[in-house]
Amino acid sequence: MNDNINILSESIGKVIVGKDDTVIKLITALLCEGHVLLEDVPGVGKTQLITALSRSIGGKFNRIQLTPDVMPSDIAGFTMLDQRTNEFVYRDGAVICNFLLADEINRASPKVQSALLEAMEERQISLDGQTHKLPKPFLVMATQNPVETYGTFHLPEAQMDRFFMKLSMGYPSEEEEVKILERTEMHNPIVNIDKPVMTVGDIVNMQEEVREVRVTEQVKQYIVKIVSSTRDDRNTTLGISPRGSIALYKASKAFAYIYDRQFVTPDDVKKASTAVLSHRIILSPQGKSEFGTSEEYVKHILETIVVPSM
Repeated sequence: MNDNINILSESIGKVIVGKDDTVIKLITALLCEGHVLLEDVPGVGKTQLITALSRSIGGKFNRIQLTPDVMPSDIAGFTMLDQRTNEFVYRDGAVICNFLLADEINRASPKVQSALLEAMEERQISLDGQTHKLPKPFLVMATQNPVETYGTFHLPEAQMDRFFMKLSMGYPSEEEEVKILERTEMHNPIVNIDKPVMTVGDIVNMQEEVREVRVTEQVKQYIVKIVSSTRDDRNTTLGISPRGSIALYKASKAFAYIYDRQFVTPDDVKKASTAVLSHRIILSPQGKSEFGTSEEYVKHILETIVVPSM
């Protein structure tokens, strides 16, 4: 594994017990300048995960609880008249940070969801004729509870597609839960990260290095075959758009970089596929009957597409 990634994941591991796969995929999204939708039940460590990442890097961390009364100005900020100077000044919204936890995004109104997703996509805020750039790096981790639906606003598929990855932490094993109890006995485990192990500048440099990872023509064709096979399939009512193939391409390069290689292998593509593609698919009734979930459907696709020889 890349030395910097190893240092970063070990720092996060001081807070998060197990869940190495989720941590690596979150770092992958960060390296690709993507955003993450974390769908999980309450209490499994979603907030601590993004907090541990931000403390390990030393970036600015904001959290916003997306209740129905949140306004778009809470996300984007607003301009107000300064009584002393008699000029309009911009007041920061929640997105002016490096790491934003958007808690329970499906409880926010569609207007607020759109304001957040616009900032995620454009990486800037435009208010009253002025543009305010978001800092680099910028990562949004939005959470939603898959069980509770009362008082929620479903994220449309066009907005789901804006998320680079969809992850789930899941419940810990019994051994992991014992360790969690031991860590929380004396204090909040987040204090285990006493200082950052790298800077935001280091992350920006790594993002540049990821772009330089090579991808052969065969692997590019492999990515396209995986994605295009979902479009004309009776098991789906909505296949994956080119945005999905671009995301899989970027994630595969990041996986190669994380494991200290200068080129992408088909295994990198496979490792990234489920998290990058599953939330971009709508299964048909037949697909739901046969596979149950879109994650299982993506695994089926990976088994049927011929892997190129390297």
